[in-house]
Amino acid sequence: MIRVAILGATGYTAVELITLLLRHSEVEITALTTRSDDRPHVSQVHPALTGRLNMYLENLSAKEVAQRAECVFCCLPHKASAERIPEFLDAGCRVIDLSADYRLDSAHVFRQWYEVDHPDAERLGHVPYGLPELFRSDIRGAQLIANPGCYPTSAILALGPLLKEKLIKNDGIIIDSKSGASGAGRSAKQNLLYCEVNEGFSAYGVGVHRHTPEIEQVLTKMAAAPVDVIFTPHLVPMERGILTTTYSFPVVNVTQAQILDFLRDFYRTEPFIRVTETLPNTRDCRFTNFVNITARVVKNRVITVSALDNLIKGAAGAAVQNFNLAYGFPETNALL
Repeated sequence: MIRVAILGATGYTAVELITLLLRHSEVEITALTTRSDDRPHVSQVHPALTGRLNMYLENLSAKEVAQRAECVFCCLPHKASAERIPEFLDAGCRVIDLSADYRLDSAHVFRQWYEVDHPDAERLGHVPYGLPELFRSDIRGAQLIANPGCYPTSAILALGPLLKEKLIKNDGIIIDSKSGASGAGRSAKQNLLYCEVNEGFSAYGVGVHRHTPEIEQVLTKMAAAPVDVIFTPHLVPMERGILTTTYSFPVVNVTQAQILDFLRDFYRTEPFIRVTETLPNTRDCRFTNFVNITARVVKNRVITVSALDNLIKGAAGAAVQNFNLAYGFPETNALL
């Protein structure tokens, strides 16, 4: 059994992660941390776990966590993760980081988009990007894994294969995404209050959303040439789910059937990718690690539509998938 700790165990992603790990055949949860000194029982923070896990959230040092756990899932905010992770690595722990701290390869780009200096800049560019469907060989056995962002996962899985095969052009790509309110986390924010969100639908972060450089960086690797995108996220009055529609120009004339056949062949061995004829609906991926993807060709544009659960495949499920890969367990353990 692998002893596991979860840092920052109070949020939405953390409760999904705990729920998944409780059904993992090779995991024992041995530490849950909080930056508060209150030491609440996990059932007080996450009532859905009442009777399922008898543990307290504790404000533990890295040394104390490392004494209890071999693997650490880090659910801390950006910068806070990179300030603590080196201590766990030095103590011999494997770390799966769910923040944005190790996703980008450049400290300069991180500073530009996150407006802080990176606390562990020398590791940037050397950490596997935790999207198994595209970077599986990098993830196996890795000591530190950068879990992808939820929006990037939905866009990259749809566009990456098409760019790698040079079926679409590298520029002029538009990514239009919609997410439920849980994507913004559990912290109290006025714009996420029920009366602010309910019966409304709005764009945000137009041209400045922090997932933009992550998407461009990974798609550039897939295309082996610079990729430029316009990414616009939207907030939908629902709890969970992401629906992403992309628009790109084909390099040569292609049919809808050809694009779909290519995607089916590319993902034929992937347990969590479903290439569908029908247009995806977020409801069909709720509480699962599946991504539903389809494509259309309209007026000389290639349009892809993808759906996933932002808290599972967009966060906790991907982390467990990466955990399984890192330790050599079946990739679907606890996820099917």
